[in-house]
Amino acid sequence: MTRPDEAQIHERAQAIRCVFLDIDGVLTDGKLYIGPNGEETKTNYVRDGYGIKLALKQGLHIAVISGRPSESMRQRLQWLGIDHIALDTEDKEPAYLRIRTELGLTDAECAHIGDDVPDLPLLRRVGLAMTVADAHPSALECAHWVSRYSGGHGAVREAIDLILAAQQRLPY
Repeated sequence: MTRPDEAQIHERAQAIRCVFLDIDGVLTDGKLYIGPNGEETKTNYVRDGYGIKLALKQGLHIAVISGRPSESMRQRLQWLGIDHIALDTEDKEPAYLRIRTELGLTDAECAHIGDDVPDLPLLRRVGLAMTVADAHPSALECAHWVSRYSGGHGAVREAIDLILAAQQRLPY
């Protein structure tokens, strides 16, 4: 795929009303830390969290669809103010369609930040397909825009800043 140029990305970003996010490899670095009793922990980058809160404050919707269950991530996402959360959802497209319909949006008004094969149906469908620097080659091939940052290291914040700047809603 030939990636859109900066002007085309700007135009796509202007239309975005909802940003869909993956968790593992996007909001996190993709590593799972397993404790001696099987408990799972993940790390989150505070600037990504601030970007999410900023996006919500500026009127964007944020939705999270992940193939893995994680009660700790659900709590973090709810604390950030995200209302649309679908965890333990390996086939992401039905959850995407449900949330998009609930919000009354079109594909062109949605962005998705994904990093691997389960994200491909959404990346191929949305108006602005975004990925992280260390994404799987198939996600890199589908994406309109690639972050300078790896998953869990500021890619979500960079993407949100890009969208808000295109909409002239970036407050700094």
